[in-house]
Order: sequence, then structure tokens, then C-alpha cells
Amino acid sequence: VKVVNAIAEVLKREQIKFIIGYPVNPIIEAAAEADIRTIIVRQERIGLHMADAVSRLSSGDDIGVFVMQHGPGAENAFGGVAQAYSESIPILVMPAGYPRKVATYYPNFNSVLNMQHVTKWAEPVSMGKFLPDVMRRAFSQLRNGRGGPVLIEVPLDVFGEEIPDDFTYVPSLKSRSAPDPL
Repeated sequence: VKVVNAIAEVLKREQIKFIIGYPVNPIIEAAAEADIRTIIVRQERIGLHMADAVSRLSSGDDIGVFVMQHGPGAENAFGGVAQAYSESIPILVMPAGYPRKVATYYPNFNSVLNMQHVTKWAEPVSMGKFLPDVMRRAFSQLRNGRGGPVLIEVPLDVFGEEIPDDFTYVPSLKSRSAPDPL
């Protein structure tokens, strides 16, 4: 299965009901094919505020997901991500990334590097085989501890990589601490 379809499958297993997106990101098409409702917005910050509202109105039980294009799309999303961080709102932000062979060239925008200080956790998917682990860590961060946006950057050339059809992914659990029993 291609990485982009595996992402949609993981989102389904994590019970994501819809994603909000700004074109062009391959996740939008894959999510629609997997029967996850997609909502397209005209501006990145508005989409992030919508994802923020999903998480905020459900007290974090439903996770707002926002996907956008690489480069300018990720740059325009910075303000919305920073606001979610300052208000401790758990949202999953999934920008596309530049292909790995040109990702470090100036002036290409690196979402992980530039947004690591306004996210709870940020990680790129450097190889398709690491996708299930990266997604699990992301949802664990979203569901546990203090809220905040989590960012997963997927380079454009990784979306088309193949991973085994029977990849293992178990949805993350929400755990809360409790006082010691008397």
C-alpha cells in the first residue's frame, strides 16, 4: 500500500471523522477515497482555526486534522499553529514537504525546523516504513499530557513509497493520572 493510503487508513483507525485541507496535498484525495470527509478551505489559517474548533468543542476527544501544501502553504499556517500552541489545543498538522533531495536547499521551507518551537511535537516521515511509528507517536502526544499542535511533515516523494499491506498500527490510548489510593 502507498504511504498516502496508509495515512488515510491510520486516520480512520484513530476515528478521525473529517480532515480540513488546503490544496494541494495528496492526503486530501486519499482521505476522500477512504470515506473520510474532506473540507477544503481558501486560506490555511482559517483551516487551522476550524481544526482548532473541532478539538476545542470536543474537549480533545475528537482531534482536528489540517493538511496543506508544502512551502507557502506551510508558511501561511504558522500563525494558526502558534495560536493553537499558545492555547494548548491538540490538532494534527500534516504539511506536505519538499522532496527529500531538495528539502534542504535555500529557500525551501522546512516545516519541522521552523515550527518546532510552536508545536508540542514535530517529526518528518523520512522513510515510508517509519510511518506507523511516527503516526502512533503523534496521536499519543495529541491524547496525553498538555494539549498542543503536533506536526508530521511528509515529503512529496515519500507519499508514493510502498509499505506492506498488513502494516501494524494500534490506535493510541488516552491515559490520565489519578491520585494514590488511600
